[in-house]
Amino acid sequence: PDWLGVAGIARDLAAASVGKLKHFDIAVVRGAFPSPISVRLDAPEMCPVFAGRVIRGVKNGPSPAWLQKRLTAIGLRPINRLVDVTNLIAYDRARPLHVYDMAKLSGTEIVVRTGLTSAETGEPEHLIALDGKTYTASPADCIIADAAGERPIGLGGVMGGESTGCDEATTDVFLESAWFEPIVIAQTGRTLGIHSDAQYRFARGVDPVSVTPGLELATRLILDLCGGEPSEIVFVGEPPASPAPFAFDPAYVQRLTGMELSDDRIGTILGQLGFLVTTGGADQAEPWTVTPPSWRRDVEGRADLVEEVARIEGFRALPNTPLPEVARHACGVLSPRQARVRVARRALAALGYAEAVTWSFTKQSTAALFGGGDDRLVLENPIAADLDCMRPSVLPNLIQAAGRNAARGHADAALFEIGPIYLNDQPNGQRTVIAGLIAPHPDRHWGGAGEDALFGLKGDLFALLEEIGAPVASLQLAQGANQSWWHPGRSARLQLGPKNVIVEFGELHPRVLKALDADGPMLAFEIILDAVPEPRGKGGKARGAADLPNLMPLSRDFAFLLDEAKAVGDLTRAVAGADKALIAEVRVFDVYRGQGVPEGQKSVAVEVEIQPRAATLAEAEIEALTAKIVAAAAKAGAVLRS
Repeated sequence: PDWLGVAGIARDLAAASVGKLKHFDIAVVRGAFPSPISVRLDAPEMCPVFAGRVIRGVKNGPSPAWLQKRLTAIGLRPINRLVDVTNLIAYDRARPLHVYDMAKLSGTEIVVRTGLTSAETGEPEHLIALDGKTYTASPADCIIADAAGERPIGLGGVMGGESTGCDEATTDVFLESAWFEPIVIAQTGRTLGIHSDAQYRFARGVDPVSVTPGLELATRLILDLCGGEPSEIVFVGEPPASPAPFAFDPAYVQRLTGMELSDDRIGTILGQLGFLVTTGGADQAEPWTVTPPSWRRDVEGRADLVEEVARIEGFRALPNTPLPEVARHACGVLSPRQARVRVARRALAALGYAEAVTWSFTKQSTAALFGGGDDRLVLENPIAADLDCMRPSVLPNLIQAAGRNAARGHADAALFEIGPIYLNDQPNGQRTVIAGLIAPHPDRHWGGAGEDALFGLKGDLFALLEEIGAPVASLQLAQGANQSWWHPGRSARLQLGPKNVIVEFGELHPRVLKALDADGPMLAFEIILDAVPEPRGKGGKARGAADLPNLMPLSRDFAFLLDEAKAVGDLTRAVAGADKALIAEVRVFDVYRGQGVPEGQKSVAVEVEIQPRAATLAEAEIEALTAKIVAAAAKAGAVLRS
């Protein structure tokens, strides 16, 4: 913060042996009469100390050439002598000041308070500032007021009001020098969008000891340039305590930076920067005690002192030391989950999906559509108003991404994203998911629409699950139990028991798509990667032995009658489990409803591929296997069709 004034920069340059620092004593200006303006602090937490004095009989007008030249050299526009003096001291000493025209003040008391709200109308008070804009003050803002505290005349530490500004007709002034809490001023500037010279400095910490010296220096300049007669100083409040001393070992400089500097050199640097260094006794744990100066309230510990020494000595003096050699890991550096993410990303890209990278947050109302929106997951400082809540699902982001593609003429989208979702604010509430979404809008073709998009999505999903090593053969398909954002008749879930849901997939509910301003249909899946068990016996990268039977496979076809409400997948799973050693694959090749099939049932034809391994199967062995298949199908509720 001391770099916001020329004097602070000069101090650092002198410490770095660039010139010699000049010290100027600020003479005390004796007051000729008691100040007719008093000050009252009603908000000491915002403004703990306030000083001021009246100067009467001044003659305002254009500043002399030397003052105008200094201001224009740094990009400031000269205004008049009174204002130019305050701007000069703000840039020269990092000490913002403000001057009021006494003729425009109402009453004889200045009050420092918080922003007020009208008890009658409920409207907050407004202030027309020196920049000509009107600002609305809240209780979080520091207000300077007159008329016994009724009328706001300035935003404390930010900007004065237009109603009390000085002009060439000004003859009597009240000069203000105060210290404002940095957090309050920073928040006011951010809320109201004001970034004045005073606000920029107070928000970063002005030297509290400069309250009176800054007032004296400004008084002397005003008297020299404008004439007049000063009053005694009005000083109200108590400045914040100076930084506390702390122990410091100069050897800590080498420990953190590697610089080999003598204790004398370290002490000289700190002393030139304004730090008070005292040496302790032999019984103390740290040999030095260092007290930061009042203008360095940002220094809080010994690491800060090391940084001061390093930057003044020069970063070029930092030694170059190579990092020690680290033995390479014998195995891969990816965890099983990271390896699965890599495999899934490549598999989905190979299936024609484009990867999307979206925010981990969404709008709270959108999160509520997908089972989220808890207040505990709302961000305190969102980057945008419509990104204020951690997402409970990746799907809303993918839906919106597909909608943006459709609005630009690319309606037939296939997107995926792998990333986190947040179910609660606890560490175990974060999950890693693999989500995919398709918006099936294919071009018209004389051959028809082709495969149902839902079954295409299901095929992609099972291929992906196979790639990441999920136990596909053990997964149970359940319908009617999906969350509310899925279409109830065209969605399902895959699970390992009712409590371990691996994935939900299907068509998204039209209600959800309408709320997100997206055109349907859209189909999706969302795999909870944390719920997918690790495959057994795959600890390393080595592949197992190739399974290449030397006997020809054979196949048998079966047609089963099955209730319409029963899933065909349950039948194929039961048939495959009839003899896991011999049955290599079960494929459905026909589903028939009509003449010869009872009402409420369907005929499902399956091809069973049998792979002998030890010897060619005899007819009796094939018949025995056939009986086992029929019995297994009967347990699943299927009857062999005659």
